[in-house]
Amino acid sequence: MSIFTPTNQIRLTNVAVVRMKKGGKRFEIACYKNKVMSWRSGAERDLDEVLQTNSVFMNVSKGQVAKKEDLSKAFGTDDSTEICKQILAKGEVQVSDKERQSQLEQMFRDIATIVAEKCVNPETKRPYTVSLIERAMKDIHYSVKANKSTKQQALEVIRQLKDTMQIQRAHMRLRFVLPAKDGKRLKEKLKPLLKVVESEDFEEELEMVCLIDPGCFREIDELIRCETKGKGSLEVLSLKDVEEGDEKLE
Repeated sequence: MSIFTPTNQIRLTNVAVVRMKKGGKRFEIACYKNKVMSWRSGAERDLDEVLQTNSVFMNVSKGQVAKKEDLSKAFGTDDSTEICKQILAKGEVQVSDKERQSQLEQMFRDIATIVAEKCVNPETKRPYTVSLIERAMKDIHYSVKANKSTKQQALEVIRQLKDTMQIQRAHMRLRFVLPAKDGKRLKEKLKPLLKVVESEDFEEELEMVCLIDPGCFREIDELIRCETKGKGSLEVLSLKDVEEGDEKLE
């Protein structure tokens, strides 16, 4: 969609309109498509990457900019940046049915990916695949909420799945032993995948005990097998529970 705004002679393309009704009037902002959800999930923090213009409109498609007195009356301020943030947080994204369905499907996949990365089967001490989590979400008829972040919804999904399957939010405690000649080089490659290094011993070979997110297990396993040509070893020692009260997904 291409929108021509005669007020400032800017042609806005690839527009996602976010609308909010407040004080009996309609207010709209013009955003880049796909950026609204990124802002709401916290993935995008730069407002300039989200807004096409920081003007607040009565009607984006007609280019009708909202009057300052209307903004002050409705929002208690005429600071357009602050108002844009409010509309971004609580407004309704105007999209076609097809676009909305596509967005919800993408969010569904993103939620399943987060759950798979953070959880394990406590019996096998191994992570679940994304496709298995997607199937489980369909089985419980999980309905994606477009106005909530994927991380918030992943926490809700984990709680709901506990009623139907063996699933636990946990870190995996691993011990790996690497040949001395590969140790230093491989340690640097592994570092970004480790949450906590609990112990490290480097004599004839490098032995480390560490905590990881379950989603990193396969990558670590593959890295050690390939880089050491099968001479390194990897062992799952235990699971470390992530407290239920911890509502954050890093």
